[in-house]
Amino acid sequence: MGGNRQDIAQAVEADGPAPEGTMRAVVQDTYGSADVLRLAWRARPEIGEHEVLVHVHAAGLDRGTWHLMAGQPYLMRLGFGLRRPRNPVPGRDVAGTVAEVGSAVTGFAVGDEVFGVAPGSFAEYAVAPEGKLARKPAGLFFEQAAVVPISAMTALQGLTDIGKVQAGQKVLVIGASGGVGTYAVQLAKAFGAEVTGVASTAKLDLVRSVGADHVLDYTRDDFADGSQRYDLILDIGGNPALSRLRRALTPRGTAVIVGGEGGGNWTGVGRQLRAVVLSMFVRQRLAIFVSKERASDLARLVGLIEAGKVTPSIDRTYPLDQAPAAMLRLVAGEVRGKVAISI
Repeated sequence: MGGNRQDIAQAVEADGPAPEGTMRAVVQDTYGSADVLRLAWRARPEIGEHEVLVHVHAAGLDRGTWHLMAGQPYLMRLGFGLRRPRNPVPGRDVAGTVAEVGSAVTGFAVGDEVFGVAPGSFAEYAVAPEGKLARKPAGLFFEQAAVVPISAMTALQGLTDIGKVQAGQKVLVIGASGGVGTYAVQLAKAFGAEVTGVASTAKLDLVRSVGADHVLDYTRDDFADGSQRYDLILDIGGNPALSRLRRALTPRGTAVIVGGEGGGNWTGVGRQLRAVVLSMFVRQRLAIFVSKERASDLARLVGLIEAGKVTPSIDRTYPLDQAPAAMLRLVAGEVRGKVAISI
């Protein structure tokens, strides 16, 4: 991987100053592993009337960015490009300052500090719809704000929109040390739940530090051994059998399956589809969902962050030219919490 980073650095230095109207960006010409990522000059994007041009200070790296880079599951290529990604610049989470606003934009002005979702955020500039941005939380660095949007919105919607979490409930978070998981633990605690987090041995301290009441080491502990039953389970990429989820639920409990990890290369949702069918025949509720990217949820998260109830957990920050190395650590499962890309 070090050789790849050296090649990238040499390419940038050889090009000299940026050509007029261009920007540095991580790009990929095809689907594949982290090796397909390279640093290049790209034309600065133009905006539509309802869009905002963000001068990117930092971007977040999440599992969805890996799926888009790899083109897996293959079914997603119908929407993002069959042979190569339609948008060659990866990244979605963004934090930065407003550089330009479209003619119909009313909520932001040039110079505003914002965060949200902007496809192609691994670049010096990225375009975001006005409805997917919010003012950056006061007190957060750009790197901290950049790792909030997609993961925290997923956790929030999984707990509230789908899971209908209530104060006093027992909540189990499987995959509690990851990006979505660290937010899910904090949010469930903020809503008054008693939270148990499942993670690997090396990451149990992180799960405790973000507020979990109890922790389980998945290499030694079985959350489905019958000793505890939970009102709500948030299964984030854990891929346990549906029978195990049901054993850990109360008789009318809810399990929310987040993401499609382990669901196969073609559709990625085989287990989720089985859960939907099974849910029609049992009293327990097995639910799936696709998270939405909306400013109203970002605004809700801002309130929780500024109240001190939610804090981003950053494992490491990488410069833009080391985005491939950051991706490799994510794929290897080494990341604790979130990774930020500093532009």
